[in-house]
Formats: sequence, structure tokens, C-alpha cells
Amino acid sequence: MSTPQPRWITETKPGHSEWYIERFRTMAADGADLAGEARMIDAMVPRGARILDAGCGPGRLGGHLHDVGHAVVGVDVDPKLIAAAEEDHPGPTWLVGDLSELDLSARGLAEPFDVIVCAGNVMVFLAPGTEQLVLERLAAHLADDGRLVVGFHTNRELSVADFDAAATAAGLSLDLRLATWDLRPWHDGADFAVSILRRR
Repeated sequence: MSTPQPRWITETKPGHSEWYIERFRTMAADGADLAGEARMIDAMVPRGARILDAGCGPGRLGGHLHDVGHAVVGVDVDPKLIAAAEEDHPGPTWLVGDLSELDLSARGLAEPFDVIVCAGNVMVFLAPGTEQLVLERLAAHLADDGRLVVGFHTNRELSVADFDAAATAAGLSLDLRLATWDLRPWHDGADFAVSILRRR
């Protein structure tokens, strides 16, 4: 039985992907800092690390991480976003795919990743009820000492408690939780959570 489609597909209006692409192109042209999450990930690994940008969108994180010397693979369910990533950020390997069905070894990419980053509210755009499955698929692609970093707004469809339950069920344990990508401490009233996880 196939899994339900992500909210990114079912709950966004026609033209949303194009709007999203142009939004970030405009921000980049205006000189906005679009690499904050990527700088945090870069600080976690040695140069030349293997990094998976899960739910990569139009490639702003993976593009930066490639530019500073990492081997990057980006996966997104939206072919329009992948096309924009290929155009705007050549270098990484960009792939269309549903994270709930992720199997990169079947696509010739068997080597595990030092870090997997899942930013940009990807978790709240998944199909309802697939959070554990997605976390299991991501965990299966981690190196033995690899880490999974997930960020999302806590005021959306997914609560921190539900995320933690899904992570535990997926065989992951929490190393650290922050309230922002710029390393501000976690607190119960935070409207954003950045969770760093490992396989148990």
C-alpha cells in the first residue's frame, strides 16, 4: 500500500512552488543571509563530509555546503524545486524523491552520510502520520556516528512531543535541542525546535 502524499503537494495552492523558488531567488539577489542553517551543519563535520539535504527545496542549504567543500546529495518530492536547485546551485546531486520511500542505495548512492539535515519546516509538510517512517528512512542512511538535524516550527501541525515519540520509535535518540539555528538555548515556550539526533 502506498503512503499518502506530503502536505507540500496536497495542501499548497497551484503556483506555490514557483512562488517559493522566486521568493528565495529575490532574497538572494537582495543579499539576504540564506545560509544560516548550512553554517551550523558545516561546523559539525570535517571538510569533505557527506551530507544529505533532506527536503532540499531549491537548494540553498545544499548549494552552500557544496561550495564550502562537502559532498552533497539533495532530495525533494517537488520536481520544480529540484529543477531550480539544478539551475541555481550546480554541483550537488539533486534527486526527486519522497522521503518516506527514501532508498538511495537503489539509486546508486550506497555510501552513508555524516550528517543529514532536514530544515525549512520539512517535517510539517510531510504526509500526516508518516513522521516515524521518514525518520526511519533518514536514520537508515546515516553513518555509524552520523547525526540527523531536524528543524521545524512548533506552532504547526507537529508538536515537539509527537516528534520525539516518532524519533524514539524510529530508533533515534536526542543529543541536543536548540530553539534556533543560531544556537540559542531550547526552552519550553520556543516557537522553533532544532533537534540533533543519533541512531541508538
